[in-house]
Amino acid sequence: MAGKGKRMKQAKQAIDRDVFYDLAEAVEVIKKNAAAKFDETVEIAINLGVDPKHADQMVRGVVSLPHGTGKSLRVAVFAKGDKAKEADAAGADRVGAEDLAELVRKGDLDFDRVIATPDMMAVVGRLGKILGPRGLMPNPKLGTVTADIGEAIKAAKAGQIEFRAEKAGIVHAGIGKVSFPREALAENAKTFVDAIIKAKPSAAKGTYLKRVSLSSTMSPGLKLNIANLAG
Repeated sequence: MAGKGKRMKQAKQAIDRDVFYDLAEAVEVIKKNAAAKFDETVEIAINLGVDPKHADQMVRGVVSLPHGTGKSLRVAVFAKGDKAKEADAAGADRVGAEDLAELVRKGDLDFDRVIATPDMMAVVGRLGKILGPRGLMPNPKLGTVTADIGEAIKAAKAGQIEFRAEKAGIVHAGIGKVSFPREALAENAKTFVDAIIKAKPSAAKGTYLKRVSLSSTMSPGLKLNIANLAG
């Protein structure tokens, strides 16, 4: 714990908390100050001018990062028959129907994304109280309820991420690892911000992008220059 505190203190000293960094500069600082013994995740956090308690101000969607996330996503698929075979062939980590539902009810949730064919939603729907709070409930608007199982799995494995505004109007996501090339991290971050801008609800008034910061697992956040980022 002492080592972790020392690294965090050193990282804070290397960052000017009053400066708004351009994206390329922020990526450079984060990579330069990454001192952990593991490959830290680079995270982006965006403070939005919305109130997610109102349904017409909810910001939610999916985005495929051009360089992936550096994380191996575990995908569970509810399907049967030929669609189950398609899911297996596409690299799903778990495939099943009622049997998979029973495992979920027993607390077996060793996966990061759930995809289902439309005909399986009667089964999946009964798992809402388990999957919903964990952000795992399949949703046709997010492409996770689909007959095109193979493409949905490939997209998830290739770096597609889901985003959703939290209670305070904050959206955050991991957009890569510090070992990624600078250009890859910058492009992933820009792609994520662009997706958030496109997802702006019509009911949102005033300033939409209020604050944006970039950080790594072991570093404090760097404030980003929004004018350049969204330009």
